[in-house]
Amino acid sequence: MISVIGGSGFIGTRLCRCLADSCKDFTIIDKAPSAAFDERGALADVRCVNSLRAAVPGESVLVNLAAEHRDDVQPRNLYDAVNVDGARNICTVAREKGIRHIVFTSSVAVYGFAPPGTDESGDINYFNDYGRTKWLAEKVFREWQAEDALNRTLVIVRPTVVFGEQNRGNVYNLLRQVASGKFVMIGNGNNRKSMAYVENVAAFLEHCLTFSPGVHVFNYVDKPDFDMNALVGTVREQLGKGPGVGVRLPYTVGLAVGYFFDLAARLTGKTFPVSSIRVKKFCATTQFDTSLGRTGFTPPVALSEGLQRTVSHEFLEDHGEETEFFTE
Repeated sequence: MISVIGGSGFIGTRLCRCLADSCKDFTIIDKAPSAAFDERGALADVRCVNSLRAAVPGESVLVNLAAEHRDDVQPRNLYDAVNVDGARNICTVAREKGIRHIVFTSSVAVYGFAPPGTDESGDINYFNDYGRTKWLAEKVFREWQAEDALNRTLVIVRPTVVFGEQNRGNVYNLLRQVASGKFVMIGNGNNRKSMAYVENVAAFLEHCLTFSPGVHVFNYVDKPDFDMNALVGTVREQLGKGPGVGVRLPYTVGLAVGYFFDLAARLTGKTFPVSSIRVKKFCATTQFDTSLGRTGFTPPVALSEGLQRTVSHEFLEDHGEETEFFTE
């Protein structure tokens, strides 16, 4: 039995589709019911060890996708309550039920604004609560594995930004702006962005279920990386918007606009789609390397094809009312 904690979300739903296609037995453990697999669900919150204890079957493999991850989470202590205390509760239940295999989705956010080409040996240098609490959660799971190192398997997967159909995160927001004609390129656009298509991430998580005892750490990145000029240009071409990236602003001007909205947010208590941290993240090079190739895994979908599928699904096709997943 495979227990997918946080399986009602964006990546979890795709993973469960993979498991269903492979005829694997799984259950979804989440505080919200699954729109795709309601018959497979058990309601539980990682912040409540008793609810986890009741929901997790014995002798199962755990995949932990539950996380507090948005930039604007309030109150701030939710990051620790969900990401760190939740990890402790999961490990408590794993000990009680004799579980020996955990797959944990962490994040490249643990590296912060990392040098281009950072791999799994990169320095931990998080800059926000999300990265901090993901790193602390990794340490909690490592402690669990070390208690019985010869028999327990821990796989830590650090995805870069994940995108795909039905997701309403940062990549979708970028695509939507390009599609609407309101997109403004900030900076020179030469910064590169490592990305991950959700179908490939789900396939790799399923692949991780086969790993032997030990600690296995992988960045998840689909290659080759786009730079922002190429990414925006590709999307504009597919949407029939013409060549190039359109309007461009110098970085200093864009950052000043971000600080203006930061101030407006503090004064009004409202959240805005523009902020200084989002401008910095947009203009930063976030380019990572990975060693996942040594596991024998081959992504089923090319990154360029994943982008094309997403643009077509969201802006060129009609899918009526469907479930939307809101992430960063």
